[in-house]
Order: sequence, then C-alpha cells, then structure tokens
Amino acid sequence: MKKTGAWLARHALEQLGIRYTFGIPGVQNTELYDELNNSTSITPVLVSHEGGGAFMADALSRLSDTVGTLVVVPAAGLTHAASGIGEAFLDGVPMLVICGGVRTDVPWKYQLHQMDLHQFMRGITKATYMIERHDQVVPMIFEAYRTATSGEPGPVFIELPANLQLFVGDAGELPTWQAPALPPPASAADIAAAVALLAGAKRPGLFVGWGTRDCLAELTALAEHLQAPVATTLQGFSMFPASHPLHAGFSFGPSAVPAARHAFADRDVLLAIGTRFAEIATGSFGVSVPERLIHLDINPQVFNANYPAKVAIAGDARVLLPQLLEALRAAMPAAPVNQALQRRIAADKAAYRQSWYDHDSQGRVNPARFFDALRAASPAEAVTVVDDGNHTYLTAELLPILSARSAIVPTDFNAMGYSVPAAIGAKLARPEVPVNCIVGDGCFRMTCMEIITATQNRLGVVYYVFCDGELSQIAQTQEIPYNRKPCTILAPVQLDGVAHAVGAAYFRIASDAGLQDQMAAANAVAAQGQPVIVEVRIDYSKRTAFTEGVVKTNFKRFSLSEKVRAVTRALVRKITD
Repeated sequence: MKKTGAWLARHALEQLGIRYTFGIPGVQNTELYDELNNSTSITPVLVSHEGGGAFMADALSRLSDTVGTLVVVPAAGLTHAASGIGEAFLDGVPMLVICGGVRTDVPWKYQLHQMDLHQFMRGITKATYMIERHDQVVPMIFEAYRTATSGEPGPVFIELPANLQLFVGDAGELPTWQAPALPPPASAADIAAAVALLAGAKRPGLFVGWGTRDCLAELTALAEHLQAPVATTLQGFSMFPASHPLHAGFSFGPSAVPAARHAFADRDVLLAIGTRFAEIATGSFGVSVPERLIHLDINPQVFNANYPAKVAIAGDARVLLPQLLEALRAAMPAAPVNQALQRRIAADKAAYRQSWYDHDSQGRVNPARFFDALRAASPAEAVTVVDDGNHTYLTAELLPILSARSAIVPTDFNAMGYSVPAAIGAKLARPEVPVNCIVGDGCFRMTCMEIITATQNRLGVVYYVFCDGELSQIAQTQEIPYNRKPCTILAPVQLDGVAHAVGAAYFRIASDAGLQDQMAAANAVAAQGQPVIVEVRIDYSKRTAFTEGVVKTNFKRFSLSEKVRAVTRALVRKITD
C-alpha cells in the first residue's frame, strides 16, 4: 500500500479511537492537519498556545476513555507544550505528542525549527519515537500508544518528518490495532500476606490515590468490609465520595483536616493503593505511617522510596483490588459498622466547617460558604477543575466531591495556569455535565486567553476566579516567617475586560449575599454554550489546614539555631515593619 505519512498517521489515530487533537498548524505539520480535517471521527482543535493544548489533552485523558493527543510543530511549538507534557508525566496521565519534524530527505542543516527534539523530550516522557520510513508510521504510533497507556501511564513523543507526511511511500500491509489486555494478577502468596495483615488489624485505614480512579466499587466494598476510614491524595481527592461516612479527607497527617488527622491517628495497618507517598500527598512527608504498611501500586519503583512497606504488591488496581477483596471476604467476616468512628468523622467535619463559618471574612466571600453554594448549584456528577495555589487546598478541604473521577488538579508538577485550558479538555471529555473551574487570579492571568478556544467551540465552562491580589499560597508562606511578601503582590486585572476580549459572559460575586443568584445566572449562560468568567472577591485571611500543617512540619525539622534565627527574624520584622 502506498500512502502519505500524514494519511497513515490519521489512519493510526482513528484505529486507536482518538477523538480530539490539540495544537497549532505550522510548516512541518500542515499536511497532517489537512488529513485530520478529512477525518470523520477526529476533531482537530485549534488552541491559542501549545501549552494550553497540552493541558487540554491532559484533562481529556483524565476524564474520558480516549487519550489526549497533541499535534505541534518542532522547537517553539514543542517547548511551549512542555509544561503540559511534564504535568502529565509526573501525574501519570497518558498523552500522545505528535510533532512534525524537519525534512530528512535534504542535505541542508539549520532548517527552520531544527533542534534535537528527542534530547529535549527524554526527561518528560516515557519514551520517544523517530519515524524514518512510511512502513513505520502505523506500527510505531501503535507502539507509542501501548507505552503511553501501559504500566504507569504517561506521555510519549513521536517525531514525524515533514517529507514523510507530504510524500507517498510504501507502507506495506497495515497492522490492525488490538487493545492490550489488563496485566496479570498478583501471586496468591502476595495477596495472602496482605490479607493476613488486614485480618489481624484492629484499626485499619485506607489511603488511596489516582491509581484507584476506576475502582470505586472495590474501594467502597473494602472500606465497608474493614470499617476503615479512607483518606485520599490530592490528585486522588475525587476517588472516594465525600458523602460516604468513612470518607475522612485529603491526606491524614499534621497537614490534614481534623477528620482525617483524628481518624488516622491510631491506625495499626495502612492499606495504600495507587499512591507514591509524594510530598503534597503527605504534607511535606509529615505523615506517620504504621509499621504494617501494605502498598499496592502499578509502579514498583515507588515501594519503600519514602516509607517502608511490610507488603508491597506491584500491579494494576483494577486487577489487584478484586483479588484482594475476594480473598479478604473469604478470610474474615465483615466488621460490624463502626458507629463511633463514623460519628467522630462527621463531628470533626462539621466542626471544621463551623470554624470557617465563624471566621469573619470582613465583607468578602467566605470560602466555606462559596463551596456550599457551588455544591448546591451543581449536580453530583459535575466536573471540578482546580489550579495550583491556595484555592487548591481550599477546594480539597471544603468542596465535597460526590462522584468518582469528577475532579482533577495538577499535583507533582504543579503547573500554574493548568485549569483554564484543562477545563476546556474536561468539557470536551464530558459535554453532558457542567464543568466548573476554580482558579486563583495569579494562575488565571497565565492562560486566560485560552478561553477564546472555549468560545470558538461553544463550550460553556464556568470559571470562578478567586481574586485577592496576591499569589496567596506563597504569600502566606512568606508572611509567616518573613512578615513580608516579596514578588507575590499582583497588579489588578479588569476581568470584565478579559471576558469581553475572549467572548465570555462576566459576573461578579463581591460578598456571600451574591453567591446563589450569581451562580444560577452563570450556570444558565454556560448551559447555552458560552463560557463564563465569575470574579469572586474571596477572603484568604484564614489559612487552610494544609498550609498551617506544612509550615509546622518543616519548622520542626529545623535545628535549634535555625529555629531561633527564624523566630527572631519574624519578631524583629513584625516590630520594625
């Protein structure tokens, strides 16, 4: 079969079930864009910036059964996209990055956009692929997809030179795509070792992360069988519904909310699933993990990296959890309902929320009341997309997520500016449900022009912009030890002007009194396919449990002399400033 490389690439993507590509046409990929335009199953989405396109692809992968795909030009197109690719890499999100390459059929050097793309991509992808012949196009894209979606998922990079896209070549017999099967189950001995620890536990606990995203039924059954409290990582904070009486909250150490902190204070066995015990999930490694730790993860390299495991089992949670649950049910009867534990969790949650209600927000919007109103205004299955900053931890602590896999957030890479374009990817993934974006004013101004893409595609996302005029998460971290906020005070932005520029509707919530009416108005506009910017005059004066806990955790690690220096400096500055 003789076809152009562009035709072959489109054919391969169609066989893989790719529904959207994101990027900007350029010199080295115009032929591929022309082919994508001919596809009846793939929609190429023009973005404003390749970084925004990468965040859209990331969100699409997190929330749908298709893999987000970039189609970019080399050099600037690829470097622009790098933050979104890096976010997917550290967060374990599959992504195909297809990049046009300079011509390989000519002798000239220093072609436009020519650089070593593979050297640049190796640090933020699982693998890179260079297509050199027409007969490699389809099988290599298939192989790249397998790599992206197998094991711990992540992005892969594929270079497709412009001359292969443009010219006809012999592709041979085209392979047929066959989806890989789930990985094999764990050994009976490993499962038995985990069951023995759980069966002997008096106070077991579950700590679950992104790796459990397709396992709600099994997680619920495990928690109820063991009567174990459930804490989540930040990335996994929608893995277990907050409405369940055993849901404790995000993390479980000194930086967690009281419900999780108290529920996990005396756990004698911890079952951790789909988590790497990374810095954010552990509150700067401040959690205390029991000696009897059972750790299940798809990536064996995470075992014993930060906390030693008594039992470590490598595998996909979709395979391991049914195995574990079946063996556990055979080994021990279900524990009686722990009314005392559930009452304590409920009381702690209520008391923590009351502490926010009691806080004087000085006429600004109280965060707890904002999230109460948002929860009331949104169906359980609504998608929440969060950015990186103080609003991240407010959302994780104060917004009850009721539906599994309905909230996404950048975590280990922590790219500011993620949420505005990611919300567009989320809406493409789930067009039938409302999508709300929670973003701080600092993050918003990084990528707000990408809302043009939402307008162009009639995607009714509601953007709640928390405005306090600071990079609040870092400003609070500065204020505690330094009594200063260098380079974290923001110049004001007229958000109504931004809304006008990008074709969005604009509303403003200045106090608690405006919450219900303005949210209802915003939702009505979004339902008609127009994006909405809602300026929220938020009160950030009360710190989250996460912020206070992390500061205390790190301060405790200082030597005595370092503690004295830090305290003295803070006191002197408080007096003199």
